[in-house]
Amino acid sequence: MSDERETLDWSTYGTAVRSLSQTVAADGYRPEMILSIARGGLFVAGSMGYALSVKNIYVMNVEYYTGVDERLPVPVMLPPYVDFVELDGAKVLIVDDVADTGHTLKMVNDFTLERVGEVRTAVLYEKSHSLVKCDYVWKRTDQWINFPWSTEPPVVSAEDARHRVLDA
Repeated sequence: MSDERETLDWSTYGTAVRSLSQTVAADGYRPEMILSIARGGLFVAGSMGYALSVKNIYVMNVEYYTGVDERLPVPVMLPPYVDFVELDGAKVLIVDDVADTGHTLKMVNDFTLERVGEVRTAVLYEKSHSLVKCDYVWKRTDQWINFPWSTEPPVVSAEDARHRVLDA
């Protein structure tokens, strides 16, 4: 992996997510639900929800990356799981921060396609080697991306956070 980084700051993020939302709107796609892939997709989905006037925002937790360019063998869906009851004909927009390998997006897309009417995907960044070619992309890059929400180290260690949950 190259040492070069694509850096997205908060100000540019605002411009990027607005542009991505305008691309979806200009295409005439009117999703009834936005499905966010946690964690990075949470920021993008919430912002796009406001821009596209979509209040139905759901979250799918998928673990794949464990560090910079370190990942599990396959993505793993974590609970709680999305309940797609009464969404047979719904238009769903799956949103994430980046389509890197595309494995996570593919898993969520395939899972969702079986349960709703139409699915499209939107990401801030798409890499050329992604398995999924997204419907809506703000920027394409093959560099590692420093997002404003994940560049700084956590203020609480993952180990401390796990203990809080287990002790509760």
